[in-house]
Amino acid sequence: MAAPRHTIAVIPPAELRPELATWSGMRDGGVRDRGHVGVVLPCYNEEGNVDELYERLVKVFDRLPAYTFEMLFIDNASTDDTVAKVKALIERDPRVKLIVNARNFGHIRSPFHGIMESAGDCVIILASDLQDPPELIPQFIDQWQRGASMVLGKKKTSQESPAFFALRGIYYKVARALAEVPLLEHVTGFGLYDRRVIEIMRSFADPYPYGRGMISEIGLPYVTIPYDQPLRTRGITKNNFYTLFDLALLGITSHSKAPLRMATIAGFILSGLSLLVAIGFLVLKLTFWYALPAGYAPAVIGVFFLGSAQIFLIGLLGEYVGAVLTQVRKRPLVVERERIETAAHD
Repeated sequence: MAAPRHTIAVIPPAELRPELATWSGMRDGGVRDRGHVGVVLPCYNEEGNVDELYERLVKVFDRLPAYTFEMLFIDNASTDDTVAKVKALIERDPRVKLIVNARNFGHIRSPFHGIMESAGDCVIILASDLQDPPELIPQFIDQWQRGASMVLGKKKTSQESPAFFALRGIYYKVARALAEVPLLEHVTGFGLYDRRVIEIMRSFADPYPYGRGMISEIGLPYVTIPYDQPLRTRGITKNNFYTLFDLALLGITSHSKAPLRMATIAGFILSGLSLLVAIGFLVLKLTFWYALPAGYAPAVIGVFFLGSAQIFLIGLLGEYVGAVLTQVRKRPLVVERERIETAAHD
């Protein structure tokens, strides 16, 4: 008697796990030769750059006829005429879309929300200040065609202050040494991301995401394209000491427990040193009872030293507690005030 035959239904991975999705346009030879590209343009008070950015992007995609594209401006509650400028572009070009945030949600959450809301077989993100050159897009798409999941712009040089650029380099090396994953140096997020990568990022459900760290955490193949970062020619930079310090701490606390362990080790070392100093003073006092006055200086120095060490370590612990608090709140990335787009045309 023949054994019964069983039919096994094969369910595509994307139906079970959206983050495993891949683009259906990949050819058997492993080359993507067409598709729809979403371009995300975070902006805040960039009225002087919107028109030039639009014109440069249109010229770039005119040289890529195999690809359709859309521009998604995500405005972080600008106080100038940025929104009005983008609305004027929407009237002229249905490929332009706009999201306006209800308030300024910061330089981390707002761009990431734009990436999550962008349509496309791949998504390109670049700043609206024109310091990320749109002319690199053909190189990004060329590498994506060859199978790269991510193509990232990497600053080779920058026309910002040499001291500031060097300071960034030191931070990257320190963060890379501490992190549990190999963090990228001089990569700001400017680049192209395959749809599969976008869905993996979405699955993180991180309310305060460190995008550059996610790239390393995901681990899919990426290619870097070096470029020289120009100076901003219009407007005022939105980066200041606080925003950069916040980003630096986020990069370390999101991907490394080494500072906590170093704090524990430092606590043991300081405790041991304090004990040795106490024993040393006791021995000296017993040996030179009358020659060694019992002054307050050692006690005061010890108290201030240990107190400052404790404050530093408590502050470090607070950064991690704050990161946990941000995660458990489950707040939305942004709240949209309005979303504007025109109906798609064939």
